[in-house]
Amino acid sequence: MNTDNLRAAAEAWLAQDPDPETRAELQAVLDSGDEAALADRMGSRIGFGTAGLRGLVGAGSNRMNRVLVGQAAAGIGNYLLAKAAPGETPSVVIGFDARKNSRIFAQDSAEILAGMGITVVIYDRYVATPMISFAVKCQNLSAGIMVTASHNPRGDNGYKVYLGGANGGSQIVEPVDAEIAAEIAKVAESTTFDELPKSSRYSTVPEAAIDYYFELAERLTHPMAVRTELKVVYTPLHGVGCAWMQRMLAENGFADPILVTEQIDPNPDFPTTPFPNPEEDGALDLALETARANSADLVVANDPDADRVAIAVRDDASPGGYYRLSGDEIGLLLGWQLATDRATSSQGGVLAESIASSGALAEVARLTNLGHVETLTGFKWIARVPNLVFGYEEALGYSVDPQHVPDKDGLTAALVLIELAENLAATDRTLLDQLATIQQAIGYFLTSQVSVRLESIAAVKARMAEIVAAPPREIAGLAATVRSLDEAYPELPFTPGLRIDLAGDRRILIRPSGTEAKLKCYLRVIGESRAEAESHLAELTAAIRDLLG
Repeated sequence: MNTDNLRAAAEAWLAQDPDPETRAELQAVLDSGDEAALADRMGSRIGFGTAGLRGLVGAGSNRMNRVLVGQAAAGIGNYLLAKAAPGETPSVVIGFDARKNSRIFAQDSAEILAGMGITVVIYDRYVATPMISFAVKCQNLSAGIMVTASHNPRGDNGYKVYLGGANGGSQIVEPVDAEIAAEIAKVAESTTFDELPKSSRYSTVPEAAIDYYFELAERLTHPMAVRTELKVVYTPLHGVGCAWMQRMLAENGFADPILVTEQIDPNPDFPTTPFPNPEEDGALDLALETARANSADLVVANDPDADRVAIAVRDDASPGGYYRLSGDEIGLLLGWQLATDRATSSQGGVLAESIASSGALAEVARLTNLGHVETLTGFKWIARVPNLVFGYEEALGYSVDPQHVPDKDGLTAALVLIELAENLAATDRTLLDQLATIQQAIGYFLTSQVSVRLESIAAVKARMAEIVAAPPREIAGLAATVRSLDEAYPELPFTPGLRIDLAGDRRILIRPSGTEAKLKCYLRVIGESRAEAESHLAELTAAIRDLLG
């Protein structure tokens, strides 16, 4: 698009933008004559995919703003109306987190969808993302929208979509994303923001519906006459999880957690951590400081929209006195707990994990006579596994109640983990002791991740293409068998990336992140002892860092 066309597109965008802040931003760019800045905002458009929308908040078609979100809402509404049965009125639940403009994006969406004749209910306060999935599933709604950028860096916001129907409450998958994107494009081409019909005829989510989420969560725990009351430090990382987690623990008879005071209030600027992702180095530093100051037994952290959970366990042998469980280690603890419970009940079922996870659940399933399935990364796939008992992905996402929340849920997962820790403490054991017991039974599956953050998603795709064009033939002195992910997993839908297998049960997956400008490498080794596995993993990690530069 040449400069004249960019300026014309910007002028048209300005004319319909209802937000004075983004209007001023775009006008300043026009006045400055900065062609690069103009092209950055108007030269492309944030694409709508299975993750919905996600990007920087700002002015123009390549930013998250009221015009873009309004077009998305109208496109989703048109899709729902087109798919509705004769005489059926579609229904949508909308939630929002504490990111910049989340509330107004949700409000605009409610007004636009209601203006289209769709039944809309909206949460009247910050909400955790899993509560949208829950509402779609348990209230039998047509769709759910969550305004969140989850654990993305500050400055971002996003728009996640769930559908009802056969897989009610699950995130959208192909080809639904393309069908919705086509409807959004039609709206963008034909209708301005002001021309979109709007109505205030929508309602708020009733308290009884919120209460039901917590009532079902209580079924995940086991009543105890006396709880050991471990000292638990909790942080929501400036997100929305604190009030919900406090309620979750209180209603299940647990002591109030020790809060990381600097991080309990929702704040879109994330002043104590530039990357509010509990996977990131440094994200839990304040929580660990608080734990040390209080001699806490456990550290629990949710990401900003509370659909993920991280855990650290007091351990004098670890640096700083605490051991941070990996995503796979948490998945193994939860999987073992839920699988053995299900095996005792003789109800059967399936354990599921993403291809980027450790694979250890296959051994758990074998020992408990349950099924096991590997899926592509993302709960849009994991939650769709029939008869699912438990599903997880190594990026700290866990579904412990998939029949009611067909998505990852950091609140209920934390609840199950805290109760497990308390039950173990009653016999002077910890989560680490339990992990060692499980590993002795199934083998030592150890994993790590090496991520490379690049300047853009386009740069990630280019780097991935370079690796595919010239894949390594040897890593850590071992011959490498390299296959594309669709060759390695022919039964799964296509996804970009490579699987590299090495001798001695060592495996590497390389794939681009679906939501961030990151290239991710997932490393897995299996050893007969922890020491052997740790040694092999350290060698593999060093070799991959050298490979990626």
